[in-house]
Amino acid sequence: MYAIIVIVVLTVLFLFAAIRILNEYERGVIFRLGRVIKAKGPGLIILIPVVDKMMPVSLRLVAMDVDPQDVITRDNVSVKVNAVIYFRVIDPNKAVLQVEDYRYAMSQLAQTTLRSVCGQAELDDLLAAREKINSQLQEILDMHTDPWGIKVATVELKHIDLPQEMQRAMARQAEAERERRAKIINADGEYQAADKLAEAADIMQQHPIALQLRYLQTMREMSTERNTTTFFPFPIDVVKPLIEVMQKALKGGG
Repeated sequence: MYAIIVIVVLTVLFLFAAIRILNEYERGVIFRLGRVIKAKGPGLIILIPVVDKMMPVSLRLVAMDVDPQDVITRDNVSVKVNAVIYFRVIDPNKAVLQVEDYRYAMSQLAQTTLRSVCGQAELDDLLAAREKINSQLQEILDMHTDPWGIKVATVELKHIDLPQEMQRAMARQAEAERERRAKIINADGEYQAADKLAEAADIMQQHPIALQLRYLQTMREMSTERNTTTFFPFPIDVVKPLIEVMQKALKGGG
């Protein structure tokens, strides 16, 4: 009876040490006496106790925050920049064999690359051309991590922290730009109004009756308003000969 209990206990311990279960998104890199056999999984994995050792590796997409980095841009502006990196392991064997801790290595590489790329760009590019900066970061990181069996999917700049002085200067610049546009729009409106008035004056000069019609329309508009003003219409034809005489006198005197 004692022997049976010992056998059962040893069997349970053997199974406990030999059986591993990996999820669908996991792979297990198997070391047999220190040598890599292959990556197995998912599902049930049977190991040889003492002889085999397994290191599980996740194949899911990882989102990693890059700590804020102090960067001096090419136009000598000091800013703080942070980013987020999306990557996944595509070769478990390389991720285990080529780098000691691929997450830590990715974090350090991302920090240095972020400082380098942002330091070569101007502040306007960091603010307005983020897609270009993101593409450069993704390309550089993917190139360096390919030997590790890691694929960098996306890199996104999250936040750019500007100094207070720079924020105030940019606010003044934006306000000045808005004022400039407002003045241009106002001047353009004045120009169009003056152009239309000049056209109206030409039409009235060619057709004097148009001026009289406008005069009558103005009288009609004034009569509809509620006021106590009294006005009397005065025909323009009455004073027209007088105006012509005055014009001739002025020309003769000149």
